[in-house]
Amino acid sequence: MTQLDKAAPAAETRSLGLPQATALILGTIIGVGIFNLPYSLASIGPISIVAMVLTTVGALALALLFARLSKRMPADGGPYAYARAAFGDGVGFANAWSYWITAWAGNAAIVTGWVFYVENFVNSDGIVGWSIVIALVGIWIPALINLTGVKNMGFVQFWSTVVKFIPLLIMSTVGLFFISTANFSPANVSGETNLQAIGSAMAICLFSYLGVECAAVAAAKVRDPGKNVPKATVIGTLGAAVVYLLSMVAVFGIVPTSVLAEDANKASYSVAFNTMAGGGDWAGDLVALAVIISGFGALNGWTMICAEMPLAAAKDGLFPKLFGRISKRGVPAAGIIASSVLASVAMVVSYAGASGATVFNTLVLMSGITAAVPYAFSAMAKLKWHREGGAGDLIIAVLALVFSILFIWYSRNSGDEWFVVWGPFLMAGAAGLIGIPVYLSIRKGIKESGSTA
Repeated sequence: MTQLDKAAPAAETRSLGLPQATALILGTIIGVGIFNLPYSLASIGPISIVAMVLTTVGALALALLFARLSKRMPADGGPYAYARAAFGDGVGFANAWSYWITAWAGNAAIVTGWVFYVENFVNSDGIVGWSIVIALVGIWIPALINLTGVKNMGFVQFWSTVVKFIPLLIMSTVGLFFISTANFSPANVSGETNLQAIGSAMAICLFSYLGVECAAVAAAKVRDPGKNVPKATVIGTLGAAVVYLLSMVAVFGIVPTSVLAEDANKASYSVAFNTMAGGGDWAGDLVALAVIISGFGALNGWTMICAEMPLAAAKDGLFPKLFGRISKRGVPAAGIIASSVLASVAMVVSYAGASGATVFNTLVLMSGITAAVPYAFSAMAKLKWHREGGAGDLIIAVLALVFSILFIWYSRNSGDEWFVVWGPFLMAGAAGLIGIPVYLSIRKGIKESGSTA
């Protein structure tokens, strides 16, 4: 192994304390998903708020699940480590591969939504070629920051999280006084039954909560992970849940659904703030700037997570060795670069023949499917180990498993063409199948499991 591949000092590796770990949770959960949800959900209607409430219950169950599991097993890799310990190498690889897809596909979705707010200032006509260029900038600058080391990544993560919380706090408090109850009617404009509409909205809402497991995934970068990972997971998820629910109610109550659905109003929160300000663009522009910083922070955090899962699996021989090499900056450079390349490809492919909410929702639903798989296996691992906990642990694991299954079931796109409706499943399935030859090629070199089950 060359000098570039030698491990960095421990101080650099475990450089995330409780504030930084909590910022990682908040920063990866709160990206641009919540800021784009009203536009994405406008075709369903205000009934989406009910879906958000139910999704929040599922997200809190998942947060508590990962908090309990990280106490039992504070190992880097999070869901991958739990699945491997409980069910063996094959299932461990499948979960690592699926979660890796979530990470880079999620980055593609985040950057697509991030472009909506950047285009509040440039490329306002939404010319696809320029949208792609802007998105590539959004993917690769965070990648370069991550390549310089964990400390720089943590610095950007902390301060971008502070900035992103400001518009959500204002909307969650002041925004409630600008609500017009008439805007909540009709509640369901989807043409589906209420139950179907809620299910469809839940699958999209899930994307806004992806990240509840990030501190567990990055446990190797957190100081005292047995204590700080569970605390960061619960505090971060609760903080996001409060501002999510209140701000969603405010936006749907301030702006009519028909207005939210217009392509010119993709930056939903900017539209709501302009309405609150009584006209003009200055308030919306300030919000757009905050969301741009928010999305940048989310891309920064997820770029690290993109590399952490393959790193943990590569250490066990369950991913190509290249992903296990650490640069002199103390980061898995191959994972960062490969994930950024794949995110760039997914983003470009999704823009082909589609635009606006269709691109964003397809990537959102794809990453939701591939995230729900390791979520479900983590819940099943907890069920296998349920005797170590009480009735509360059992309830949490069952809730997390049920919501994981529901997220997969409802991850279908709206539209008339079958390839659009089932696009998220087709993309997730194709990416998953590529993992089969990868696993077969490395199976002979897999180390002994060392399972703690």
